[in-house]
Amino acid sequence: MGATFAEGSEGPDGFYLDSEGSPLPVSASELERYTYCPVSWRLAKEGAAGVGEAITSGIEKHKEIHQEMNDFQASMIKLRRELLIWSWWFGIIIAFAIDAIAFVYIDDLMNSPMEMAKILSMWSVSFLGAAVLSIVVPWRNWLNMEPTASEIETLSKSFEATGLEPTWNPIGFLGGWFSGGKTEAGLLLSTIVIGLHAIALAAADNRTQAGFILVVTAFVWTFFATWQLQKSLFAENEMIANRSRAGLEEGTEIVYSDDDKSSGLLQDTKTGLRGRPDQIIIIDGEFIPVEQKTGRVPKKPHQSHRVQLLAYISLVETNTKKAPPYGVLKYGEEDAHQVFWDEHAKELLHNSIKEVQKLMIEGGAKRNHEREGKCRNCSRRHACEQSLFTE
Repeated sequence: MGATFAEGSEGPDGFYLDSEGSPLPVSASELERYTYCPVSWRLAKEGAAGVGEAITSGIEKHKEIHQEMNDFQASMIKLRRELLIWSWWFGIIIAFAIDAIAFVYIDDLMNSPMEMAKILSMWSVSFLGAAVLSIVVPWRNWLNMEPTASEIETLSKSFEATGLEPTWNPIGFLGGWFSGGKTEAGLLLSTIVIGLHAIALAAADNRTQAGFILVVTAFVWTFFATWQLQKSLFAENEMIANRSRAGLEEGTEIVYSDDDKSSGLLQDTKTGLRGRPDQIIIIDGEFIPVEQKTGRVPKKPHQSHRVQLLAYISLVETNTKKAPPYGVLKYGEEDAHQVFWDEHAKELLHNSIKEVQKLMIEGGAKRNHEREGKCRNCSRRHACEQSLFTE
């Protein structure tokens, strides 16, 4: 009969429950094995390990993929850090330039530094108004730019609801003047800096010599900012190279990668489904699960792989309360397929879960094909009594 539960019954929704009323646990990888061949699934439940070169190379390849994701994310974080440093250093140059103009030309432009202080006060208020508007108004949406701060916060809360932590940096963190809230931060900083200058100028005297020193300092600091910009460009080239090796599209944000050790487990308490997707990425504000497959590239995605990816899509929907429009199934670096999430896909997934749970209770798993080649490529054929392939 194979591995079965001593007790269990069908619940009101068709999913099978244990004696305590909880759905029988079914992992996404179990669904993949079951769809490939129910006998292979049963043998795995009974403890028959998969053997063969494909299994070993697949494990190693997944480790390589995870390392590539790590390398890409590390280079992305480095790029953002370098850009952030450069943006603030460039802001310092602007501040020095404003100071120099104020100190050198104030006596030529105004009868009193107090007049310049009034103008700077008006600028400070204008920058404050612009900062408030940029925070309140969804201007990024109008310009098709990156998500607003509130949208990033919503994404972060949705991901935190899964019980997972982002594998690398906070969701939505972006570097540079015009990304991830830096525009708003720059406007608020300008408000403070200009306001302080207005206060200082209220008691200013002639500062021609001090203005000259500020000009020289601004030029020197420009060299530092240029060096920092060069570091940013090198970091960008490194990031692009790592992104290409990882097979990712421009603008993709990685928030999770499975390393089988520290990555969290997604669960659905209603169906008993559980699993760890290879990656979860953000595309256009949507959490998209990614399943990486190694080995030969098929002419079209295998049904067993589609069902496994559907399980991950369902888990992301359950845990974030937001349905992904699709998942990504990748064979190698270049061959990628979108698997869409609709009512037909959901029905297919739920039926598969119920069939596996039923077999857990009743047993009787049988081969679902008549293909000798499929048995030849099965990693558990050494323990299978129904194999069509005889060595």
